[in-house]
Amino acid sequence: MASHLSIDDVAKRTGLTAHTLRYYERIGLISPIARAAGGQRRYGPADIAWIEFLLSLRTTHMPISKMLAFAGLRSAGDSTISQRRHLLQTHLAEVQIELEAMNRCVAALQEKIEHYHSLEPCHSSTFNPEENLPDDHTKPLPARTGETP
Repeated sequence: MASHLSIDDVAKRTGLTAHTLRYYERIGLISPIARAAGGQRRYGPADIAWIEFLLSLRTTHMPISKMLAFAGLRSAGDSTISQRRHLLQTHLAEVQIELEAMNRCVAALQEKIEHYHSLEPCHSSTFNPEENLPDDHTKPLPARTGETP
């Protein structure tokens, strides 16, 4: 990896937009980024590692408010290590509960798929959803009573 990357390079590498990277810097989620002589941001390896960790937090649905709290503790130094660990442990416990719920849902889906498969007249045929949709499949479903479409 080059020692310092432009905002466009970091955007490509992380999947974040340049706008999001600037926003994260503006709100303090990312520390101020070093600038080149012309004023362009230059992200170093430590910046990239931090952004990649933020992506892990984001992927696990940590709210920005908690990410900001963690970033604040991080920038306060080693005296906050226990607080950072506690924040991450709490978040991990929440993620594990969510994963367990998702795994139960996956099992229910698999069970239902197997049930329907057992009811099919010909079990060897491959299901093609495009062949089995009604002609008007692109029309929106009617709204429930009291709902707007």
